[in-house]
Amino acid sequence: MSGFKPEHFINRELSWLEFNQRVLDEALDPANPLLERLKFFTIVSSNLDEFFEVRVAGLKQEMESGQGERSVDGLTARETFQTIVSRVRRMVTDQYDCWRENLLPALAKHNIRTLEMDDLTAADLGWLEEYYLNKIRPVLTPLAIDPAHPFPQLLNKSLNLMVRLEMVPRDGIGQLHKHLAVVQCPAILPRLIQLPRDDARRDYVFLSHLIGRFIADLFPGTKILGCWAFRVTRNSELYIDEEDSSNLLKAVEIELHNRRKGDAVRLEIDHRCPEQIRAALLKTFGLTEDDLYLINGPLNPTRLMMLYQGDHSPELRDPPFVAPVARALRGREDLFAAIRERDVLLHHPYENFNSVVEFLERAAQDAGVFTIKITLYRTGGDPRIVGALMNAVNNGKQVTAVVELRARFDEANNIQWTRQLEENGVHVVYGLVGLKIHAKVALVVRSEGGQIRRYVHLATGNYNPTTARLYTDIGLLTCKPEFGEDATNLFNLLTGICQFQGMKKLIVAPFDLQARLIQLIEREIGHAQKGLPAHIIARMNSLVEPVLIEALYRASQAGVKIELIVRGICCLRPGLKGVSENITVRSIVDRFLEHSRIYFFDNACQPEVFAGSADWMPRNLLRRIEVVFPVEDGNLRERVISEILAVTLADNVKARFLDADGTYRRARQFNGERKRRSQAEFIALATAGETHHVAKTGAKYPRVTLSPPPETEAKRPRKTRLQKA
Repeated sequence: MSGFKPEHFINRELSWLEFNQRVLDEALDPANPLLERLKFFTIVSSNLDEFFEVRVAGLKQEMESGQGERSVDGLTARETFQTIVSRVRRMVTDQYDCWRENLLPALAKHNIRTLEMDDLTAADLGWLEEYYLNKIRPVLTPLAIDPAHPFPQLLNKSLNLMVRLEMVPRDGIGQLHKHLAVVQCPAILPRLIQLPRDDARRDYVFLSHLIGRFIADLFPGTKILGCWAFRVTRNSELYIDEEDSSNLLKAVEIELHNRRKGDAVRLEIDHRCPEQIRAALLKTFGLTEDDLYLINGPLNPTRLMMLYQGDHSPELRDPPFVAPVARALRGREDLFAAIRERDVLLHHPYENFNSVVEFLERAAQDAGVFTIKITLYRTGGDPRIVGALMNAVNNGKQVTAVVELRARFDEANNIQWTRQLEENGVHVVYGLVGLKIHAKVALVVRSEGGQIRRYVHLATGNYNPTTARLYTDIGLLTCKPEFGEDATNLFNLLTGICQFQGMKKLIVAPFDLQARLIQLIEREIGHAQKGLPAHIIARMNSLVEPVLIEALYRASQAGVKIELIVRGICCLRPGLKGVSENITVRSIVDRFLEHSRIYFFDNACQPEVFAGSADWMPRNLLRRIEVVFPVEDGNLRERVISEILAVTLADNVKARFLDADGTYRRARQFNGERKRRSQAEFIALATAGETHHVAKTGAKYPRVTLSPPPETEAKRPRKTRLQKA
């Protein structure tokens, strides 16, 4: 039985909201370029949308079921929901204050303006009227709400206008009747309309404001009493019984259609909307005041990305960065020969993802290649990757793609290009019943001199060239026989009928990953108890799994030094006396999305490094196919430790430390220490073409300066192995 108490754990949903606060902090940070601040501002909204669509929707279902069970942090679903409501309200207030008080005036100073209708000139109004009549009015449908016209079914997150009006009798005599109506704004319409300008100004008006200006045109013979924008967020989880579904593709398609009409979970509406109309909308959607958010600003800030897009205003953006080819592959024409010489480590987005695409393209063209197998989770339907697989079929090769149709919010896209693959002869497999395929693996089987050699790509990120320019990930190219054999067995497991038999090198969830991680943690505990060096560094997106958190607590109590780099959710409380005093948790939110999963175990000065697709969450460890791989090449392992992990731990600009109370605070420099921004240093390393810190210092572990843990901020922490020259 666990010896740890509920107060030793942070609530998952509240931890996620703290992550979104860190994103909002980047929008508020004047040190960031203005348009980058705008980008972070929009991300806050898209994050909140998904949070309500999935997490809040799940909590509501729990409350409706009446289960009342407490989670590991001691809260029931209802208690969690009530706490969420309070926290989100503060966040939304801060977000829109940021827009009105910071971003909006700053953008205007740089001639990027969103204008109110009253601010427009007669010429602008004339142009907008023509635009409305020609491009907007033809696609609008006014919908009355009365006994003959029930409230329309509104799509998830769609923009709508609630209109209150009076019907004027034809003869002008008689009682005036008040009515309500809804005008839906089709998704095909831009939410911002750019006004024509002859100079460098970029002026816009919101679609809802423009329709509101001419709303009487849709209701002739009436008097408009008011018009207010609103939108409803719905439960967007897919509910598929795979065992009862003979066609998973069709089942996903049906659920995608149902998603658009799921139960309402949130109502956002213009803050000027009268209380009685707000109450009527809440009743219509089966919501309460807890689900209502009054918005003083743009209703869906995600659409403000239009202001960011394009090549204008370079001075308001991060400096441009074009990732170079990976160091080990520069000037190498024969990619397969380079991999045969030694394993190749790829660090994205600082090294170009085109090397991975070229690996697939060359395999498709190479006469010696027999077979290509790949797992696909989120490709974005990239034409080069999908094209390489189809081209390989045309060249007579056997191609298998193990596709995860249920990659959240990418389902429709995955269905579309999956059909394209099938139509062009690629053998598409949907994986295992009950398990999402989240592993990132590609296998190329090639004939060389009468022998078969297998080339394998393993990664922490998806086969998606677009996100590979935005996410930090690592990948490994290898042709070591044991890795090839493991990859072969993995694909046989995914496509055939067999039981997991274990692997020589790869660690695979849900079969042995959690047990292996616990074993590695327990080994560090054993070293610490013997007085040997014991140190764990784990870098991931989320840390939720209670079993692993408890193992880390035991390791801390045994004296193991634990440094966690967790971008998002972290349910572990660091710095608790007698529980987690040897654990620090830092999060980095910066230009690129921190996405790599890397695990370092000191092992009494015989370090082992692993990387892979899995976060430490119940879904990754128990309900998904995940692959974690060791970095065995000594030089590459040193590069991961001495460059990637050490530089990340040295960040004192974008890093934030988690305190025991669940809040985060920025790192700061001590005793004249220079500022260290890890992502900027990685860019500098990549563009300078340097090998890595080991080459510069001549030391096994370069000297880095780490920010102190939260509980000893006033004092410099004791040095770890990564700090010793």
